[in-house]
Amino acid sequence: MDSHDVKTLVRTRYGSIAEADPADGRAPAASCCAPTSSPDAADKARAMGYSDADLAAVPDGANLGLGCGNPRAIAALRAAETVIDLGSGAGFDCFLAARAVGPAGKVVGIDMTHEMLAKARDNAARIGAANVEFRLGELEHLPVADSFADVILSNCVINLVPDHQQVFREAFRVLKPGGRLAISDIVNIAPLAPELRGDADLICGCMAGAAPVEQLHAWLATVGFDRIDITVKPESRDLIASWAPGRGIEDCVASAFIQARKP
Repeated sequence: MDSHDVKTLVRTRYGSIAEADPADGRAPAASCCAPTSSPDAADKARAMGYSDADLAAVPDGANLGLGCGNPRAIAALRAAETVIDLGSGAGFDCFLAARAVGPAGKVVGIDMTHEMLAKARDNAARIGAANVEFRLGELEHLPVADSFADVILSNCVINLVPDHQQVFREAFRVLKPGGRLAISDIVNIAPLAPELRGDADLICGCMAGAAPVEQLHAWLATVGFDRIDITVKPESRDLIASWAPGRGIEDCVASAFIQARKP
């Protein structure tokens, strides 16, 4: 598939996730990080590092059980900071970030899926989240001014974008000097067989599009970031194995924290 095909596939898949009936609290089948036998969304979030307090702090429907970690755990958010969430979905990480930066801060969630934006905006309205807004946009062309944000968060989304380096270039542009990246994503740790790399479910499931750590480091450095740290989490193996049971994907990809700063 070319980049247009991948975007269309991902947009369609995540639009269907946003419109799925959340009554049973489960993430839809074949979604990012959510196999057919997906456990409760709250349990999935706990496995990714979120606390019960985090889960209680967001509106119903914000946590879809998606992601591969908790980027806020490495973000060290401070009061009055401006935060961008790349691939904000239904707003889970945005609402948690908004609590951390307080009323003097601001959080902007960006997503390319109309259905996700509608869901996130409805969630924000229901809790009166005045310091959160959601914008339609692709991560390669962020609808944000230069030097706008102190922090960029993202949770298992950048690997869905065909041009990773362009995402990092845009992230560098919209960060203030001294601004920082705090990303949880899937990285490639061993070669993927062609039939896995071209599998539509694995592309949408945040696995087939993963890049090697060395390549990610090079892309970040090339666009200007320094203090780059990519920490692979071997403990994610069992969780990843559950996303594509029996396919051995856990031998090829792992969850990782990606951190960097704009000088």
